[in-house]
Amino acid sequence: MRPKDEHRGERGWERAGAADAIAEGVRGVGPGDIPARLCDVAVQLLPVTGASVSLHTDGMPVQIGASSAQAAYVTEIQATLGDGPCQSAAESGAPVLACDLTEGRDVLRWPVFAQQATAAGVRAVYSMPLGNETVCVGTLDLYCDSPGDLTDRELRTARVMAGMVTLALMALPRAEGAGGPEDERWLSGLTTDHDQIYQAAGMIMAQLGIGTDEALARLRGHAFAHGRTALDVAGDVVAHRLRFDRD
Repeated sequence: MRPKDEHRGERGWERAGAADAIAEGVRGVGPGDIPARLCDVAVQLLPVTGASVSLHTDGMPVQIGASSAQAAYVTEIQATLGDGPCQSAAESGAPVLACDLTEGRDVLRWPVFAQQATAAGVRAVYSMPLGNETVCVGTLDLYCDSPGDLTDRELRTARVMAGMVTLALMALPRAEGAGGPEDERWLSGLTTDHDQIYQAAGMIMAQLGIGTDEALARLRGHAFAHGRTALDVAGDVVAHRLRFDRD
């Protein structure tokens, strides 16, 4: 068994390595591009093929950056279904490791998500909560094209990466000389595309005389039934190409 000091030293090097990689990855990058760059760094540091960063508001993952189109798509699947590892991680505030979406307990836990994720080429998902011990503001979702566990060291690195992502998202703009409240809330500008989901939900509420939760459920249900994402359907509702009528 290694002495405690040696464990601490190894973990210190892991944190330093992650911090150095993040610093290099975001050097010279504007705030709006930081989430995607952080996803790229996660793919470099860990044995995964894709990554995405999402904020969670009202139970809906709002994607603000991804390393690839595949990672972005699988994140949207979770948002559309309202189910998946990222949802579970956000609710529990603890890492959720779906190590095999092709068979076994992960398929039983998320059957529809597992089917759609594997169809998109993703066979394992590792979701890390962003925030602190009392508040989860989002998730760092790591995707792999083959089933498998993370080693203890890789899981520590993923946790460190999630902590660094949280710090970078909240503190980096100020470090670059944010000038006021609007600059400090730059993250809100990254969710513009998803604002239409809530605009669409409001329109569905008015059309059907229902509450917010049911409106979002109707939106997700229509998207799932037609093989589309919730974001795509919301765009049609806002553009008046789609109307929800009373049954």
